[in-house]
Amino acid sequence: MSDQVTLTRDGEIAVVTVENPPVNALGAAVRQGLYKAMEEIDADDAIKAAIIIGSGRTFPAGADIREFGQPPQPPGLSEVCTRIEDATKPVVAAIHGTALGGGLEISLGCHYRIADPKGRVGLPEVLIGVLPGAGGTIRLPRVAGIAAALDIMISGRQVGAKEALSLGILDRLADGDLLDSAKSYARELVAEGAGPRKTSERSEGLGTDAENAAALEAARNGIVKKAKGLYAPARMVDSMEYSLTHSLQDASNYERDCFMECLKTPQQKGLVHAFFAERASAKVPENGRADPRPLSKIGVIGGGTMGAGITVAALNAGLEVTMVERDKGSIDRGRNNVEKVYARDVEKGRKTEEQKAAIMARYTPSTSYDDLGDADLIIEAVFENMDVKKEVFAILDKVAKPGAVLASNTSYLNIDEIASATSRPEDVIGLHFFSPANIMRLLEIVIPSNATDDAIATGFDLAKKMKKVPVRAGLCDGFIGNRILGKYATAAAYMVEDGASPYAVDEALVNFGYPMGIHAMGDLAGLDIGWSNRKNKAATRSNDARYNGTIADRLCENGWFGQKTGKGWYVYKEGDRRGTPNPDAEKIIDEARRDLGIAPREFTEDEIIRRYLAAMINEGAKVLEEGIALKPSDIDVTFLFGYGFPRYRGGPMKYADMYGLENVLNDLREFEKEDPKFWKPAQLIIDMVEKGESFDDLNKRAAS
Repeated sequence: MSDQVTLTRDGEIAVVTVENPPVNALGAAVRQGLYKAMEEIDADDAIKAAIIIGSGRTFPAGADIREFGQPPQPPGLSEVCTRIEDATKPVVAAIHGTALGGGLEISLGCHYRIADPKGRVGLPEVLIGVLPGAGGTIRLPRVAGIAAALDIMISGRQVGAKEALSLGILDRLADGDLLDSAKSYARELVAEGAGPRKTSERSEGLGTDAENAAALEAARNGIVKKAKGLYAPARMVDSMEYSLTHSLQDASNYERDCFMECLKTPQQKGLVHAFFAERASAKVPENGRADPRPLSKIGVIGGGTMGAGITVAALNAGLEVTMVERDKGSIDRGRNNVEKVYARDVEKGRKTEEQKAAIMARYTPSTSYDDLGDADLIIEAVFENMDVKKEVFAILDKVAKPGAVLASNTSYLNIDEIASATSRPEDVIGLHFFSPANIMRLLEIVIPSNATDDAIATGFDLAKKMKKVPVRAGLCDGFIGNRILGKYATAAAYMVEDGASPYAVDEALVNFGYPMGIHAMGDLAGLDIGWSNRKNKAATRSNDARYNGTIADRLCENGWFGQKTGKGWYVYKEGDRRGTPNPDAEKIIDEARRDLGIAPREFTEDEIIRRYLAAMINEGAKVLEEGIALKPSDIDVTFLFGYGFPRYRGGPMKYADMYGLENVLNDLREFEKEDPKFWKPAQLIIDMVEKGESFDDLNKRAAS
């Protein structure tokens, strides 16, 4: 076999074990070992059936990411799957952990499948911009049906063992030890005289020709809504449709051609970048220098939307949580905010009443800071006001145990100043959650001047426990995300003042791949937040900088704060989350332009995107210059997971590389002519263009 694949015998049953930790990835040595194992099994008359299983924590969980971008080494995965399927003895896949991508395709190449009840399967290739390339589009629909197979592939979701059994992907669930159950199953098959059963030749999941055609057409229509802008999902449908009327070999060749087409798209480059950027975000100096502090009990100050979301995220991570509010009415509302989340889970069948009760047993509501004395980490999530936050931290300094990490959820404020209210600034960090905190995956971990490495490492440990994507951010106004947001929001405001419709700006952004435009997002978050921030900064605003809030201020002066008031940039009917353009806002825009002496001009969709992205990329470069972000990919992760930047474009800095840094600089130089202060190019961009470098070069240097 190979060092990664072993073959043992238990009587007439052969056991092929994949051992390529940590996730038994299907690298070249594994593929070679599996192929040779099938050859040996077929050649040995004493072997009557075989089992393929993974050692350690999982069945093969997919391709070996270390081979991404490398020349392919034989045998290919499709060839291995076909060789398993062509075996002359029944082959059973014994699945535990996650059989994803190539792992599921290996199991579909087997003739029978058994899984641990906690196992999961899936074909998540869409997440890196390709389709399954080793028979997934051919074999899965034959057992699960076209609709279910396409749902699994287009969503990239993981399917639990029980659902997989109901869909026909699995034949049974293990009762007790997986290997023992698989051996019993194999012996049953031998006793019954059940021979090999090729998945590629099965049809029980399929309907009539008309039903299959209808399912494929429905999938194509659904892609417009569910996978708008993505290339790979349409090729999945094409490949599946082709497989229904062609031989396995021809269908495999067609699937591979579709796979190779996807590899050539910018989308695939963007999605692969996003894949690796997400994994690189936790690689920070502090984690290499210190271990996190113990973390089992946390405190949360505040029971509003943010505090409740943080509490739910912590409870879901298995932590004990004490929530503190200022009075009984407030803590009752806080508890209700938490319970509503779990009540909704019960209503939708995601949890049982017993599971909800077990989770809530780890939640303690309180109106006394003294109840936080045993917390390992305390997160403040109160009103965004420096005086209020400093008052809270002065109290925490007195009640928190020695060594407890004290964290602020501030979006903008100076954490050094917050920490100055304590006698232990070395224990204070920023944990900037994004709302709703129990759903949004981004967590900015903000590094103040005096925080120790182990305090920072504890923040990253919390992110890991909560299954969030952490990004290390230096200390400045707005940190990474909100600082850059301020710049491109200003660019959007200038465009609207100068003649662009806010609805045209939003439409351009949606067409670019955003789930909603910046004005719709403002309505969702509440326009009063930005209004308050602009008023707070009025005293320090530069006199020679163009003001960006004239129109938004006038909306807020009318009491139009967005969805919460039923009116903002858009008008919202009761219960409707999607608004229609606000004609009164358009009147205010016209009046503001007249008052500012602006003769409105037309903006093309291309110019809207060029300006919006140029402002974002330029400020991102300045964030890098100042060391606020350690590497460009951290900015990409911030915007992919916190601000709706389309994942298939890789993030703003990856997009800059694909668009061309020279083109970015040319755009900035063009816009600089009308506003030299706002559009002044970052020196980093100028230097990189002169050297012929890219942001990816900076990522590679950071990783070395």
